[in-house]
Amino acid sequence: MTTPRIAAFKSHWTLISTRARAGAATLCPPRRQRALGLSLLAILLLPPVRHALEASMARHMLVQFPLLLCGGALLVANLSSRTRAFVDRWNAHGISGLVGVSLALAVLMVPRVLDLALIDPVIEIAKCTALVLAGGALRLSWRPAGMVVQAFFLGNVLPMTAVVGQLYIDSPVRVCNAYLLDDQALLGQWLVRAAIVLAVLWLMQVARALTRQEVRVAPPSAPDTA
Repeated sequence: MTTPRIAAFKSHWTLISTRARAGAATLCPPRRQRALGLSLLAILLLPPVRHALEASMARHMLVQFPLLLCGGALLVANLSSRTRAFVDRWNAHGISGLVGVSLALAVLMVPRVLDLALIDPVIEIAKCTALVLAGGALRLSWRPAGMVVQAFFLGNVLPMTAVVGQLYIDSPVRVCNAYLLDDQALLGQWLVRAAIVLAVLWLMQVARALTRQEVRVAPPSAPDTA
């Protein structure tokens, strides 16, 4: 494939990605995203739904946790310019927000916290609040962070996730009193897989960003006189 064809393919792919993002923004504007976030959190906090998700260790961490993060991310879609400016002052380059997300996830992966959340309403409320706030912080911090800070964040969170998952797999005893050993091993397997998938998705995002950058800076090709 010749160089002009490669450049044309990159330009076409960038145009498709831009149109896809514009279409998503039109279908789900910020105000609608906030309403969806409130609805999602209201459903997740219903006692029957919460008990069903927390009945399994895998569902507790792999379904409830991401959904609460997603609800928090949707809630911050319609922030006022004044609130956004206030957040940007203490969250330069997304560093403060991503550090907070890392700390929240590290604490909530501790097996004892999962046990306590099932029997202590205060711990349960703190867990849900921390995840909602972490979801909002993650959304507000991701783009300002840039690839370097994103790499540092994922370089800490994803290996931690994989290590915790492997410990759950290898442990001969239950680390959570409320859950069975098979459920613990299943969670460990999915944590390892999730860490790998997230790493691949981020690398794909980096490759796409670099492709767009190459298209923008690429000089126009000379006309073919042959």
